[in-house]
Amino acid sequence: MDIRAKALSVHLLTGTGAIFAMLSMLAAVQLDWSLMFLWLVVAFAVDGVDGPLARKYDVEKNAPVFDGVLLDLIIDYLTYVFIPAYALFKHPDLLPGWSGWVAVLVIAYGSALYFADTRMKTADKSFSGFPGCWNMVVLVMFALKPNYWIILAVVAVLTLAMFLPIKFVHPVRTQRWRMLTLPMALAWVVFAGWAAWVDFHPQSWAIWGLAVTSIYLLSAGAVQQLIHGKAG
Repeated sequence: MDIRAKALSVHLLTGTGAIFAMLSMLAAVQLDWSLMFLWLVVAFAVDGVDGPLARKYDVEKNAPVFDGVLLDLIIDYLTYVFIPAYALFKHPDLLPGWSGWVAVLVIAYGSALYFADTRMKTADKSFSGFPGCWNMVVLVMFALKPNYWIILAVVAVLTLAMFLPIKFVHPVRTQRWRMLTLPMALAWVVFAGWAAWVDFHPQSWAIWGLAVTSIYLLSAGAVQQLIHGKAG
């Protein structure tokens, strides 16, 4: 296959995220949370693959008719922010009443600003500030069903963390600890799909796997920052 055709196929692969986003939203409207998250996990997997392929086939040079970065951001906002925030708002047992309204609006607004922030990437290819991965956070909340105040605190802290100089690792692009981070991210995808498949059964081992991998992915960047300094 010609290099230009390969580069174009990467854009087409990225674009499938819009299909998975729509399927996920349709499931969310039907309150079918397990199916909604299964589609989000598929979209997450695609998002993890298309970036390396885009760099391998240099899509900016070989398929410049589409802006891959813009396409990726549009889909990421839908799958990482918009749909998970809607699910958090609609679930009757997580953030009922006024708190659900506040959370969904704060997440949507704060994440929109973060996605447009030109300082979101650091020199070592990590994220500066929490990268708006609400799909991961909300899925863990659905699985663990923590206390109301814990959920509210997590939403508040992570929203604030989007605009603080705290590092969060990129599972593929952050080189430091990548031999551990990448398997952790892959394990998270497996545990997330497993948890959704069993309808978030509280006795499933997937719940514990989600907890462990999520803690690592949320904290690894900050730990690296403490050990190696802001520039490391």
